[in-house]
Amino acid sequence: MSVLIYTENEDGKFKKTALEVASYAKEVADMLGTTVTAVSINGGDSSELGAYGVDKVLEIKNDKLTAFNVKAYADVIKQAAKKEGVKVIVVSSTANSKFLAPLLAVHLDAGYASNVVALPESVSPFKIKRTAFTNKAFNITEMSSDVKIIGLSNNAFGLKENSGAALVEVYQPTLSDKDFTVEVTAVDRATDKVSIADAEIVVSGGRGLKGPENWGMIEELADVLGAATACSKPVSDMGWRPHAEHVGQTGKPVASNLYIAIGVSGAIQHLAGINASKVKVVINNDPEAPFFKAADYGVVGDAFEVVPKLIEKLKEFKANNA
Repeated sequence: MSVLIYTENEDGKFKKTALEVASYAKEVADMLGTTVTAVSINGGDSSELGAYGVDKVLEIKNDKLTAFNVKAYADVIKQAAKKEGVKVIVVSSTANSKFLAPLLAVHLDAGYASNVVALPESVSPFKIKRTAFTNKAFNITEMSSDVKIIGLSNNAFGLKENSGAALVEVYQPTLSDKDFTVEVTAVDRATDKVSIADAEIVVSGGRGLKGPENWGMIEELADVLGAATACSKPVSDMGWRPHAEHVGQTGKPVASNLYIAIGVSGAIQHLAGINASKVKVVINNDPEAPFFKAADYGVVGDAFEVVPKLIEKLKEFKANNA
C-alpha cells in the first residue's frame, strides 16, 4: 500500500525532478500512514533516494530499457504498482513523464491529475491543488478513482532531505516484444548545458538582441548564475538559437525559481509557457512591452548596457562571497 514513484535519470544519474518527486511522495505517504517505494530503471546509486524519503527501491537493470520507451516503461511501472498494491503514484512533469502518465492511467484504470502544485488538501476525500488555464488560475480536483496518479509540477515542492536508508530490491519485470514496437534509434542531447527542464534559473533572450552574434552575453550571464539559456519563438524560427531552447506555450514550459527575459516583448504564448516560474525579471528598452505587466521586476533600458553591468556586479558579488 506504499506510495509509488517513478524516478527519472540521465546517464545513470537521478534527475533533480526525481528527488523532488521523492520529497513530495514522502509527505504524501506520511499523510496516508504508509511508505514510499521507488521504481528505478537503470538508475544510479539507490542510496541517494533514501536521503529524500524513499523506503524501498525496485531496482531494474535491463539493457533493453536504456533509452526511454513509453510502452515498455508504462508496462514496467504497471507491474511494479500491482506487485506493491499501490493506490497513489507520483511522477514528475517532464516531457517523458507527461507522455508516460496517461498510458499508465489506462493500464491501471487510474485517475491522473497533472500540474499539481501542493500536497493534498485532504486524503479522504482525496483533493489536490492544480494549476489551470496555462497557470493563470488554480483548481481543486477531487479524485475518486481507486488508483490515483499525481503529476507534480517541476519546482513546485522543492527538495527535502530525510534521514533514512532505502531497502534495495532487484526487480525483474516481464517484458514482451509488444513493449518494443517503437524503437529508439538515437538520442541527441546538449550535454554541456543545464537542462531547461531541470534549471532553477533560466536566462532567455528575444529579438531585442538583434542577432545571434550578440548571444554571448546571454550565455555569460547564464554561466555566472549557473542557469540554462532559452529563447523566444521568433528567435528559434529565425535560426538564431536551436529549437530546443524555445520556451513558451508552443515550446518548452518553464517552471524555474527565477526567469530572466532579455529583449523579449512578452507575447501571450510566451507568457503562458513561463507563468509557472516563481520570480520573473524583464530587461527591455520598450516600457510598453507586455512582459512588464507579468514581471515581478522590470528594468527599462538597453540590454547591451544593462546586461554587461549586471554580469560585472554578479561576478564581483561572487568573488566577495566565495
